[in-house]
Amino acid sequence: MTALEHEDSPVYLKLRASIATAILRGEYRAGDQLPSVRALAAEHGANPLTVAKAYQSFQDDGYVEVRRGVGMFVLPGAVERLKVAERDRFLTSYWPKVREHIGLLGLSARELLDREIA
Repeated sequence: MTALEHEDSPVYLKLRASIATAILRGEYRAGDQLPSVRALAAEHGANPLTVAKAYQSFQDDGYVEVRRGVGMFVLPGAVERLKVAERDRFLTSYWPKVREHIGLLGLSARELLDREIA
């Protein structure tokens, strides 16, 4: 789950965010096989149908392909397209809320930039 995912988000969206983060970090590159539905379900304590729904969203978006009887694989160009989509999602969905919260706290851009990341 990304730092900006909400605890009350549906489980499949949390799983999707976790997979997206792994792809963006390079844990899964173009041509790499993703864990099986059952393996990922066991790892996250989720229902396999929920994992399948998260995977289906990646397939629908063209980031992965299913090779029948073999598994699910990251497609070439998926990382770049996913990065663009996640940037857009951040800027339209999360940034306005973050910016508003920064304003409520009276923080300056300098304070934020000078802050060490732990």
